[in-house]
Amino acid sequence: MQDLDLGRELKRAAFPQAVLGVLSQGKSHGHASAEVLRGHGFARIKGGTLYPLLKRLEDQGCCNARLAARTGAPAGSSSHLLTAAVRSWAGPQQPGIV
Repeated sequence: MQDLDLGRELKRAAFPQAVLGVLSQGKSHGHASAEVLRGHGFARIKGGTLYPLLKRLEDQGCCNARLAARTGAPAGSSSHLLTAAVRSWAGPQQPGIV
């Protein structure tokens, strides 16, 4: 039997909600979202973890992706924004809470 890494499992379970929390603060591309999450205790987040989750959230109608047009965004990256339905369901956010 393999030992359970409780901290890792809790972070894995909280990851989708944490990403939605980042997006609730406004539009963000994947790299920027990963940096915010790192600042809140998530270890280095691999693209193979974050981008499939963002795609699933998009497929579920939780966020929209648009090709990033802002300066400083990596070439070919998409920015993500919560859909209006999710924003209205979540209600107003408190400043600084992710």
